[in-house]
Parts: sequence; structure tokens; C-alpha cells
Amino acid sequence: MMGQLPAQQNALFYDFCLDNHIPENHLLRKIDQFLRFDDIRTHLEPFYSHTGRPSIDPELLIRMLLIGYCYGIRSERRLCEEVNFNLAYRWFCGLGLEDDVPNHSTFSHNRHGRFRESDVLRVIFATVVQRCNNEGLVKGEGFATDASYVKADASRQKMVDGPVDWQPNPSQSRAVREYLEALDNDPLAKRPQKKVSTTDPMAQWAGDKGPAQFYYSTNYLIDIEHNIIVDVEPTPAHRISEVTSTQTMIDRVEADLEIKPNRLIADTAYGAAPMLNWLVEEKQIEPHIPVWQKGQNKELFGRDDFSWNAQEDKYVCPAGKDLLSRKRNFKNKPSLVTKANTINYRASQLDCRTCPLKEKCCPNTLFKRIQRSVFEESRDVARGIAKTPEYQQSRRDRKKVEVLFAHMKRIMNFDRLRLRGISGARDEFLLTATVQNLKKLAQQRYKPPNPRINPPNLCHTR
Repeated sequence: MMGQLPAQQNALFYDFCLDNHIPENHLLRKIDQFLRFDDIRTHLEPFYSHTGRPSIDPELLIRMLLIGYCYGIRSERRLCEEVNFNLAYRWFCGLGLEDDVPNHSTFSHNRHGRFRESDVLRVIFATVVQRCNNEGLVKGEGFATDASYVKADASRQKMVDGPVDWQPNPSQSRAVREYLEALDNDPLAKRPQKKVSTTDPMAQWAGDKGPAQFYYSTNYLIDIEHNIIVDVEPTPAHRISEVTSTQTMIDRVEADLEIKPNRLIADTAYGAAPMLNWLVEEKQIEPHIPVWQKGQNKELFGRDDFSWNAQEDKYVCPAGKDLLSRKRNFKNKPSLVTKANTINYRASQLDCRTCPLKEKCCPNTLFKRIQRSVFEESRDVARGIAKTPEYQQSRRDRKKVEVLFAHMKRIMNFDRLRLRGISGARDEFLLTATVQNLKKLAQQRYKPPNPRINPPNLCHTR
């Protein structure tokens, strides 16, 4: 028999416990176990007035932002609607059934105001990383780093050819004003650009990842034991900036967590000589990184075919002839180091002219020349590591960073920024990395509460 709802008057009173309607295995319930806002409140206190009406609780706003990045809700207006209708979201935010949800404009006011001035999102990220460390998820033996392009909120129709002579204008956007302020002290803002966005000048025009458009790069430094993101840094989509950010992140992790890895895993983009020298000589970190070098004709003799004699400061070719850096004795010896931080070693033109191996060595030049980097010893260290079994394992571990980028773009729906400027990119990247670490904590260390120790809530709020 077909059922039918009874036509009766609704009950006058309800006994409703919101906590009882949230499943025990719900993601937000697991994440909530690892969130503590005591230190964050202390950090934010100087940025609030001591008089006037009480503001909206910053914990509520931060929890709502975490929900948005956790479930790929990109619009703040839609986020407020979802929190208003979803019981699990209300429970996570500490809202009762009758409590009002903040207006979407509140997020913009706080994000561009006290949240950015206090750098509270960096504090939240560092707090979660510290919790991961306390839970034993950060081993500190091996770190991996990489960068991924994220589209900037900049239209291709609003761009000009660089360089641009910017003039002060009261109607300029926040991103443009931020860019002009950074020109004096930020080297990232002074890089040459062929195309410049008039809405977000800090974004980089790039096209090697598909159709050319404006991008930022999110740079991850992860601990390979459990894929915990120990640091994140935004940069324009520029290789030099990405490499420099890795040095910044390693120094920051060493200062904040007192952790310095034994090895760093990265791709060839990080294998330039200055970077390898910084790792080997300054940080004493093993570079599990392919050595970057210019392309070479495989049919001709390469650098590896020449033996290096460090005591006599020379190369010896396969025919037994010397390649020297200096053939004459000067009274005032000029510097041999070029602008590219290399030293040129060349063979005698006479030796090369009569050499039977010339066609396999330098068929199109009068003599053979080899450029040796001033950091060649560090490059040799990296080449030696590349021959070890540990290096082959590092090549597999490097893909763990790419897994996090795929999760960020496909699962979290984060492939385009909503905020402009390098500070807007920093805020979004920090929130994304924080949520990814919280998910890892929930997956690895969540423990259901013991009802004997933590009795269930009887009130309508969390």
C-alpha cells in the first residue's frame, strides 16, 4: 500500500542535537580534532580594537575558509549559502540552527585587512605543520620540491607589451598598487616581461604549459615520508624565482621546525651550479638532482670524455693533450672567471690541427674549448650521487610532489586564483596547503573520541 505523510500540526518544541547528526567518519569531524585556535587568537589580538562592538569571531571566518578550500567552493558568496544550509558545515563552524552566517563581504574586509596585515594564514599553516611534526608525520630525512603553474585572475585582453612606465593613479587596483610598492625592494617585481597584465602586473606571461596566459607558481617543499607540505611559497611563473624560493623555504623550515633534511629531491630545473653549490657547501644537504647542462651533440666528445687534473688545473683530452685556462704569464693576472661564473679551458690550435680525433672532438672549430663552472666540485658531487641506488629511489619519491599538485587541481578544484597580486596568491596557496596537511592528519592520526572520556554534546552546537 502506498504510504502518505500524515496531515498533522508541527511540533511546538524540538529536542535536536546537531552533534548526533554528523557521521563519525565525516571529514570535518576528523579535521576538527587537530584544529586549535588559542595561539591564533593571541596572534590576532593586537589587530583588533579594545573598544566598540565585538567583531565576528575570527575562528568562524577561518573555519569557513577551510571548508571552502576543502570542498572546492571557490565563491565566498556560495560558501556562505552552503554553510547556511549544510548541517555538517554549521557544526564545524560552531553555529547553531538559528545562528546567522556572516555576510560574504566580511571575508573580503578581513582578508585584505587584518588577516593579511597579521599574516595569520602563515601562522595557521605553521601551526598545522607543527602538529604534523608532533604526530610523527615529519621525518626530516628527505625533502622534495617542485613548482606548479596556477592561472592568475588576469584577462588576456588586458595586457600590454613590456616594459611599462607606470604612473601613480588613484583608480589603480590593489594588485597594481602592491606591484608598484614592491618595485623598490622586491627583485621579483623587477624581472623583464614581454607581456604585462594591467590588472595583475606581478603575474608572469607563460605558454610552455599550454596556451599562453598569466600564471603564478605555487612552490611546495614536502617531507617524503608522509607527503606533508612543510612549506609553501608563491612566485611568478619564472624558473629563477622558483629556485630562489626553495632556498627561502629550506631556511624557514630550519628556523621554525629546527629540521634540516639530509637530501633534497628535485628535477633538472633546480640543477643549476649555484643552487647545487648552495646545497653542498652552505647547507651540507645531498642534492638528489640531475645536473643541468647545455645540450651537446652525442656524436662528439663531451666533458665526460676529458679527464680533470685538479693539481695542475687542466683538462686532458682523449688524445693526451692538455687544455689550459692560461697560456701566457701576465704581470698583472686578469680574472679568468666570466660573467657566467665559468672558466674557459682551451687546447692548442696546433695540437687540434694535427689530431686524428678532431672530427669527433671539434670538427667545426679550430680548437677545443671546455667551460668549467666555478662550482664544478658541487656539480661533481651531484653527478656522483646520481650513480647510487638511493638516487634511483629519490627519482620515484619526487613524483609525490606532483601527486599533491594533481590533488590540488582536480580534487580541490584549485586551478585558478580568485585573488590578485603576490599577496593574494600567498593567501590562497597557504590555505590550500593547510587543508592538504589537515586531510593527511585526518587520514593518518584520527582517533574516534572515547565516550567515557569525552561525552557527546547535548546542546545544539558543537
